[in-house]
Amino acid sequence: MFIYNFKVNGSKIYKIFFSAMVTFLIITVCIVMFKIFNGASNSQRNDSCIPKNHIAKLTNSNYTNILKTVHENIDNYVGMKINFTGYVYRVLDLNNNQFILSRDMIISSDRQSVIVGFLCEYNNAKDFADNSWVEVTGEIVKGNYHGDMPIVKVIEIKNTDKPNDEFVYPPDESYIPTSEIL
Repeated sequence: MFIYNFKVNGSKIYKIFFSAMVTFLIITVCIVMFKIFNGASNSQRNDSCIPKNHIAKLTNSNYTNILKTVHENIDNYVGMKINFTGYVYRVLDLNNNQFILSRDMIISSDRQSVIVGFLCEYNNAKDFADNSWVEVTGEIVKGNYHGDMPIVKVIEIKNTDKPNDEFVYPPDESYIPTSEIL
């Protein structure tokens, strides 16, 4: 008959437990760092997955947010295609092939509004009367109109009916613009 004497050393158990916890924490930190850096490189690769013919649709809810973002960061949005609806608005110093595709932005509770919109260029712009509602699909380019300005080169334009809610509202302060993706 064999009898084994098994002695438990409290200091040894503490050292093993401490070593296991440190190893676990190091492995966890390594995994987290790998996911962070791998995720960052994946997000850069995902930009190439956006189709070249992707067209961002502007709506009443995102119109002024996108308008503000594009005006503040023109270079980030050059080449982007957008689609939106508005009315034709002209001022005296525009060229014959230019108009502003406008919306009225409510600025106060008593329904006071200001005109906001994108400057558009289209060879047959004169075919569309002032205040006529149109839907435009175009590409954003950098131009000059009293300074650097995003200009929408119209690819497609068609007459449309006035929308039920013709007004847009000021940009949200909580809106976080994204680079190159509308």
